[in-house]
Amino acid sequence: MSDSPVLWSLDERGVATVTLNRPEVNNAYDAGLIQGLLKAMDELGRQPQLRVVVLKGHGKHFQAGADLKWINSVRMQSPAANEAASQATFEAVQRLNRLPIPTVALVQGGCFGGGTGVVAACDVVIAADNAVFSITEVRWGLTAAIIIPQLCDAVGVRQVRRYALTGERFSAQDARRIGLVHEVVPLNELEAAGAKVVEQLLANAPEALAETKAQAMESSFGGMDVDDAAYARLVRMHAAKRQSAEAKEGLASFAEKRAADWRHGR
Repeated sequence: MSDSPVLWSLDERGVATVTLNRPEVNNAYDAGLIQGLLKAMDELGRQPQLRVVVLKGHGKHFQAGADLKWINSVRMQSPAANEAASQATFEAVQRLNRLPIPTVALVQGGCFGGGTGVVAACDVVIAADNAVFSITEVRWGLTAAIIIPQLCDAVGVRQVRRYALTGERFSAQDARRIGLVHEVVPLNELEAAGAKVVEQLLANAPEALAETKAQAMESSFGGMDVDDAAYARLVRMHAAKRQSAEAKEGLASFAEKRAADWRHGR
């Protein structure tokens, strides 16, 4: 398999498979993966036969959120560089959210932090029974600002207020209960379950699908354009928090494999 951080292919039916490809770090995202995802969406957008996008993670885990070593390196750069990193991350999730074609996420293993925002931005989410989820940002002195709208769309404000505040891990069955995923299947049936949904989508009229999705997005928390002022505010908040004393302590605790002392973040 190529060492590119994001791979994509398109079959004769117009079904694209986009694969997050950093298995050595559980597909944690860094600048390379973010830009790879944006590039993949640019290239797929130029394919007139595109009908469905299937999103997968290579290896044992779907997506482990941010690469905290990369986050820490960004934290020590200028405020402008931090805003640029947050803006790119936001654009990758929001462009996936607003694609005018159906998207299907197949989730195995860990799906943490930004990974939960990625699946919340997909139209259909199928999880293997070994999937584990967590909105982890608060554990490291960060916030999930730029994915909160997509999460609110997927699971509702009440559930976000629990899981984004506790940072706790929850199972695939709990993810289904709160609405983050639609279906849970045995790991060895994940591909087949995804293929079944793809066939159902391909049976439907492409323009009707695009119009239906656009209409649904009009009523969503996460339906804003990438240049919307409300999102600009979330990007600024996300970037500023990365440079806070709490983030410094949280990321240090991760690197040093110890519990964070939040008195250092006050």
